[in-house]
Amino acid sequence: MTSNLLESSVLDELRQLDSCSVANAIETFGVRLRNTGFSDSSIQCMHKNAAPMVGYAATVRVRTSEPPMEGESYYYRLDWLDFFSSIPSPRILVLEDLDPHPGLGAFIGDVHQNILHALECIGIVTNGALRNLETAKILQLQMYAKNLSVSHAFAHVLDFGGCVKIGSMDVRAGDLMHGDMHGVQTVPVEIASKIPEVARKMKEEEQEIIELARPDLFTVEKLRAGVDGLRTKRTKLKS
Repeated sequence: MTSNLLESSVLDELRQLDSCSVANAIETFGVRLRNTGFSDSSIQCMHKNAAPMVGYAATVRVRTSEPPMEGESYYYRLDWLDFFSSIPSPRILVLEDLDPHPGLGAFIGDVHQNILHALECIGIVTNGALRNLETAKILQLQMYAKNLSVSHAFAHVLDFGGCVKIGSMDVRAGDLMHGDMHGVQTVPVEIASKIPEVARKMKEEEQEIIELARPDLFTVEKLRAGVDGLRTKRTKLKS
């Protein structure tokens, strides 16, 4: 679990950025491969008009499809909520469904949403199913999931606090996360405070190229010159 907590002002700055700008900025630091650190298209944002989500991951693993050996349901354990509360706020529940075909049952519905909201949870990310979207919207809980489900089926907590995988994205307990309508990603905490400035600078550079694409100005020659100029500028900054 990360112990490098960020100032609230840094989290506020990250909330002002869209997830694509954050991803672009992370790439410039070379701290991870460009095809890692973010969820793939199997994970969909459920509230696309919500503001960007920034918080720390509380990781939990569940199963939902198989009935218990005895009885009608699994014992409902509460120790995972103690673990959840140990993660710095704002908190994001990151829930891996370990079933061979994740998403049959939804562990998180309106009851858990209210409990999590009381524990300063701002979002839920899972490779499985969710339900009761209207409750989440009222509570301003952002949600990412593979699919929706009407039932919790045999949903139960298996363990918590370890590394989970959500749509090809590895997440550890305490990881900083950023998400919006495009998807969700982890943010390396060691560069997090530098991301807003880099993202703004990259936006300005992109705008220069976009200006060249105006129908009354566009030529391939101007675009080539603009791209070459931008490449030269970035090369000098790295040297």
